[in-house]
Amino acid sequence: MHQPNEVLFYIGTYNSEKEEAILLGALDKETGEMRVMGGTKGILNPSYLAVNPAQTVLYAVSEQDEGEVHAFAINPGSKALQPLGGRATGGGAPCYVSVAPQGDYIFVSNYTGGNVNVFPLNPDGALQEMSSQVKHEGSGTRSDRQEAPHPHSVIPDKTGEHVLVCDLGLDQIVFYRVEEGKLATHREVELPPGSGPRHLAVHPSRQWIYLVNELNNTVTVFANDEPQGNLKLLQNISSLPEHYTAGSDDTAADIHVSPCGRYLYVSNRGHDSIALFHIDNATGLLEAEDWVISGGRTPRNFALIGGMLLAANQNSGNIASFRIDSETGRLIPTGNELEVTAPVCLIALD
Repeated sequence: MHQPNEVLFYIGTYNSEKEEAILLGALDKETGEMRVMGGTKGILNPSYLAVNPAQTVLYAVSEQDEGEVHAFAINPGSKALQPLGGRATGGGAPCYVSVAPQGDYIFVSNYTGGNVNVFPLNPDGALQEMSSQVKHEGSGTRSDRQEAPHPHSVIPDKTGEHVLVCDLGLDQIVFYRVEEGKLATHREVELPPGSGPRHLAVHPSRQWIYLVNELNNTVTVFANDEPQGNLKLLQNISSLPEHYTAGSDDTAADIHVSPCGRYLYVSNRGHDSIALFHIDNATGLLEAEDWVISGGRTPRNFALIGGMLLAANQNSGNIASFRIDSETGRLIPTGNELEVTAPVCLIALD
């Protein structure tokens, strides 16, 4: 059982089916201490997780050559996971799963194969057969990373009428309309060549969208016209310090806006840092404020949980906790870490 001062979260890792690859963690909101409460076997490399709006089902992609996505019922008391079955994604290396706002569909992006899927859900959250698959075509300017399409995330808007797909290989955000479980192309938003768009974060006001670009270590700010399904570029800003020279292993990874809407955080691999930006409340534009070492190597993913930031450091096998200063947004290391094999995704329970 978890304590009243703890908040629970799931951890996705790179691990085999024979190991507990999805873990249930608990964070002490006062001290930043973390512990593992249990784990789930039976899924290979659950590298990205999502929970439905009712928090009764968890979805996990299985990142492998022949990709899969799995559903797990969440026990109301213990939060332990019970398998509800899986489906093939029709592509390779699925790296993102998201749930429609109404909880009736999930969306999956496949990094290799260039395809994006829709799966309808049963009333209990189990996966039905795939209802739609779209396949991207083309390439980008970087032959080493953009030789083909690489959809990296698929994110529904608040209404569920559109989904936004960040394609790292094409330097595009592709908008799709969701029409009775089918994806129909709406429009494409172009990024500067070699950007490598990866993940999005939506401001709480929904006026602005923030995009982290993996390959050129930048953040792009857009004005968000949600009813029309369109974005207007406002700003590009580096995710790295001004006088730092990026090397070949420097790639930006994850991005989140604070619940108050005043701060934006971005993780940098190679530099192994979490960047802090202040958000102008009138314009949505960013101002770089600080960089804090992530507490390990290769912070692929992080989460804002219980007034803290937890950084999942993939290559050092640990999760580090930071207290967020409510006045400045700055990160204060708690000195606590949790050893976990290749943690790559964190998702909190309310």
